[in-house]
Amino acid sequence: MTPPVTPTQRLSGKRVIVTGGARGIGGEIASRFAGEGATVAILDRLVDDGTTRAASIGGTFHGIDLLDPVATAAVTQSAITALGGVDVLVNSAGILRFTPLLDLTVQDWNETFSINTRAMLTTMQVCVRSMIAAGHGGKIVNLASMAAKKGGAGEGAYPASKAAVVGLTRQAALEWGCHGITANSLCPGYILTDMGAATRTQDDIDTWSTYSPLGRLGQAQDVAAVALFLASSDADYLTGQAVNVTGGMVMH
Repeated sequence: MTPPVTPTQRLSGKRVIVTGGARGIGGEIASRFAGEGATVAILDRLVDDGTTRAASIGGTFHGIDLLDPVATAAVTQSAITALGGVDVLVNSAGILRFTPLLDLTVQDWNETFSINTRAMLTTMQVCVRSMIAAGHGGKIVNLASMAAKKGGAGEGAYPASKAAVVGLTRQAALEWGCHGITANSLCPGYILTDMGAATRTQDDIDTWSTYSPLGRLGQAQDVAAVALFLASSDADYLTGQAVNVTGGMVMH
């Protein structure tokens, strides 16, 4: 188990937007960042979970449909307005549909890329315009996946969409670094969250745990800790990276 952490207020006064922050990895990031002094706006389609999470951390919740680029831009801007600006953007929202490539439909492909990749571009564009106007730089943390680097059986469009996240993030780092904005992606491995819990067996956990030199699967807290580092001033000279949080399942 991951040991408890002592808040260090590394994000004191920072205004943060987290997509997919209602639960799972995004929810843990939202909670961890709030505990570190940030004011957090959660953007998610899960109204009940998102509202509850936001209330518990003293943040705000904004319902969003990431399949709709116009609405995504409008909601992101509303969140920025409510925060009075934005210093950190964390794109954590994503979907995974297990479909072999031979069975993959155009609709599955388009929806996966719309949510996992294209929506990130939209939220980044809105947030970065605000960051540039403010003139104080900013931090972008995009959630990719271990699948971006090694794929996974039956994961269909998911690995391709997450590899695209890595490429998009590197391009963001290249284009916006001159404004003091860093952009990095996180590539989590098998993380024990509510997603997939209904079909996950103890045998699955035991088998996957053997793939890590540490002998265990990750917790959402493991990913949130690295996201916190990337969002803090400790990572001011780190940009364009795809950081593995895989317990050693991927080492490059």
